[in-house]
Formats: sequence, C-alpha cells, structure tokens
Amino acid sequence: MTTLAHTMMTAARSADSGLANPGELDRYPYAEAPAVDRVGVPAWEGVEPELGRVGRRTAGSRGRGLHGQLVQQLGQMIVSGDLGADRPLVPEEIGQRFEVSRTVVRESLRVLEAKGLVSARPNVGTRVRPVSDWNLLDPDIIEWRAFGPQRDDQRRELSELRWTIEPLAARLAAGHGREDIQQRLSDMVGIMGHAMGQGDALTFSRADAEFHALLIQIAGNRMLDHLSGIVSAALHVSGGPVTGCDRPNDVSLAQHGRIVDALATGDGVAAETAMRQLLTVHPEVERVVPAPREH
Repeated sequence: MTTLAHTMMTAARSADSGLANPGELDRYPYAEAPAVDRVGVPAWEGVEPELGRVGRRTAGSRGRGLHGQLVQQLGQMIVSGDLGADRPLVPEEIGQRFEVSRTVVRESLRVLEAKGLVSARPNVGTRVRPVSDWNLLDPDIIEWRAFGPQRDDQRRELSELRWTIEPLAARLAAGHGREDIQQRLSDMVGIMGHAMGQGDALTFSRADAEFHALLIQIAGNRMLDHLSGIVSAALHVSGGPVTGCDRPNDVSLAQHGRIVDALATGDGVAAETAMRQLLTVHPEVERVVPAPREH
C-alpha cells in the first residue's frame, strides 16, 4: 500500500454544498410573499425541536457554515414532504425560526434553487417546486430521499442505475490503462482487505467509494464521469438493497481484485463480468436488479 493511498484513506473528507451561480433568487426581493398566500406558509412551530437552531447542528451537515446546515434542514423538509409542493417560503420567517441571518437564508435558498427544489418569481415569492422539477441526480437529494419516506424507491433506483453504469465503466476502463490509477485501484483493494480484517467498516467504505470513483474516472467517458457522484452517493447510503459492496466479505474483496486484474490485462469482458457479479444483489432483494445472464 502506498503512503499516498494510506494518507488519502485516513484523512477525513468534507462534502461541500457550494453556492450556485446567481439565479432567479437574486432578482426578486425576498420580503414580498403575497399576503393572500400566508395561509399556506409552513408552520415552522411544528418542526422538530432539534431543527430549531441551525447553529447547534454541525455533525453530518454538508457544506461549510450556517448556510450549508440550513440547506440540509430545508432540503430534508422539502424532500420528506414536510414542505409540500407550491408552498411559499418566507425568508424572514425561515430566518426567525432557525435563528440565522437574511444572508444565510438567501444563500441557502439559492443552493436549493440550483437543485430544482425551489423557485422564485416576481409577485409570487419563493415556493417549493414539484418533484418532477427536482434534480434527482444531485448527491444531496439522493441522500435526502434515501433517508426519507421515499427511502425504498430511492435505494432501489440507485441499485438499478449502478447496475447499468458501472459494468460499462469497467469494460471501458480496460481499454484506457493508466498505471497510476491502476496502482491506486490496487491500493484501495489492499486498504479494504486490511480494514475488513480490523473490522473497520468506515475505512472499508471510504476505500470502496474511492475504488468505484477511480474506475469511472479511468473509463475515459466524460458523461459517465459526470455521473460518478451518483455512485458515491449510493455507496454512502446504507440500509437499502444490499449489493456486494454493502456487505464487506471475502467474496466482495475478491471481486474487486478480479476487476483490477482484468484492467491490468486489458480484458474488458472480464472486468465487466466481475463488476456485474459484484453488484448483483443478495437473494433477499433479488427482485431489485436482475442477475447477469449466462452466455
């Protein structure tokens, strides 16, 4: 295992909810939510107490600072249905309820707008958008759905999507050999094996996520690379349909090793087959993703 790989896997990572480019929310004043709409204003008093003060919730929040935490709070409430479609969001009331400034609210709503969760219109104000408008491939929305009322559908859809994306990426990767990335893939397998022996599930999952991200990167397809965030999000979502990656064991580790070996020899068919076997769901959820056909 290289020093680089060891350092990479032991360092803590933070996920950013970066600000979107200025959009509709910058153009319209936040204060004007029509008075006639106020009957539909969210009842913030009904929100769980621990959501009341954003500054108290730091662990597990994406992004940096208060705006990142508020994005989490509001995003989870929208995705869970606590804030239904076409509901008005009054920034002043959000700021008072969560004890944050107008600037923090503005930044948070801008991020949510970029994700398709809310929109702002003149003389209408800021409102929650219907599910059909959401960016369902956004890693944050994937996570929020996976731990909300739609958890079963989200996890099933993720498994199906991974089963489509990753075998193709494995086959393409075999034709774009890069020794540096292949060495890193091998390092990840070594880290996973060591972590499994130590019972270190966190390190195993980090190495596993890095392995799959690298594999998509080496495939040399920019559109697939754009979807790598979906795979990363799927790997960080637990409790859903179980694939070979979700239960660390010798079989899972061996399949990862077979993928690396196939890449080293440029055998795209073997790499694709090993990936399909790795992603095949366990018998108790076999209905989610079909097992690979025998040729």
